Amino acid sequence: MPVPPFDTRVPAVLVRLDRNPFHHGTLGAARSLGRAGVPVHAVVEAAGSPVARSRYVRSARPRPTSATSTELAALLLRIAGEITDTPSDPVLAVPLDDVSALALARRRADLAGRILLPEQSEEQLLKVADKAALAATCAALGLPHPRTELPSGADEAAAMAWALGLPVVAKWSRPWLLPAGSGLRSTTILRSLAEVRELYRRTPQAGSRLLLQELLPPGPGLDWFFHGYADSAGRCAAGATGRKERSWPDGAGLTAVGRWTPNPDVDRIARALLDALGYRGVCDLDFRLDRDTGAYHLLDFNPRPGAQFRLFADPAGLDVVRALHLDLTGRPVPPHSPAYGRRFVVENYAALSLLTSPRRRYAPEPGAGRGPAERAWFAADDPAPALAMGRAWLAHLLRRALAAVRRRLTAGRPRHPATLPGPATRGSSTQLTQR
Repeated sequence: MPVPPFDTRVPAVLVRLDRNPFHHGTLGAARSLGRAGVPVHAVVEAAGSPVARSRYVRSARPRPTSATSTELAALLLRIAGEITDTPSDPVLAVPLDDVSALALARRRADLAGRILLPEQSEEQLLKVADKAALAATCAALGLPHPRTELPSGADEAAAMAWALGLPVVAKWSRPWLLPAGSGLRSTTILRSLAEVRELYRRTPQAGSRLLLQELLPPGPGLDWFFHGYADSAGRCAAGATGRKERSWPDGAGLTAVGRWTPNPDVDRIARALLDALGYRGVCDLDFRLDRDTGAYHLLDFNPRPGAQFRLFADPAGLDVVRALHLDLTGRPVPPHSPAYGRRFVVENYAALSLLTSPRRRYAPEPGAGRGPAERAWFAADDPAPALAMGRAWLAHLLRRALAAVRRRLTAGRPRHPATLPGPATRGSSTQLTQR
């Protein structure tokens, strides 16, 4: 079925409050709506972001300094006044990260009538975006989820990790609260009790609780995801399953290469969960198959478009972001037409995955078919973002390499190089700086 005409009188503002210049999902949303004729504007980490170079982005503004929901709402209303002709003209807001989705849901009543948003409340979104709340939600609904513990002290964390079995997965319940430059990651695999204790002690800095989860072993064919859009009536017309073929970091990270592959079990579980929650809007769910039990465990529920959502652009061009625009502007959302075998490649992360695991090859699932690949950054009709990303990526890798060299050099020096051990101190150890 062809996609109905878009209401191109309604512009879209892409909103991303995190500081990651390599978020390819933002570029995907700009291209998806821009190619449909929708005027696209963006709020991103900086006006010089690679996504701002896209021919489909008419204007880019840096994120608010404090990134509070009040400040974000004021910015959106100001942008709406600049990009529309009258104060009554609607504008669609598309959050591209969890913190943006939560902030917009918190201010939905204040923005109603001007900014188009799905019917979501902050409380509803926190049931799935907060990692601790997600574990409780899965338990209440009888949905498979990795065993999860919430320690209240460093020693208790070590005991819980031991009971779960090392290595364990450590997650911050609200990763959007992690301070920039802290070095803390939203998800980490811990392999020793010392690492568990050390990470727990950083809880005050992280801003949310630390979770410890059983690590379900990764492997070929085990990591799956579901992207969908539940419309204003609760109908999930646009929804599909895909399989991770490569990820970064390997086995526990974002999708570097994905393939549109049918999985009736994952599709059924995801749609039943959306119904049970009364969910509205775009979602991105991650699953891992437990080989021992045959159950698909829900690992994450992101209440916004996943970065690889463009994998599921069907032959008519329909994806979840286009479905969002159609629905909220009063257009019907046609059924999603499968394009099994279609692949999505994130060039920078796929390259890292190939360097670290060059022999890993995942054969297509039976019935998956073989199809074309869409690249996250390069597009023949929009090459500038790929060039800008490439320059920023090389600079990023160079900074990381220089930092690693400095750490090695510092670790190799005595703490007090002018006071070296002499005969009187023979047998004593020279203390080295630990990084």
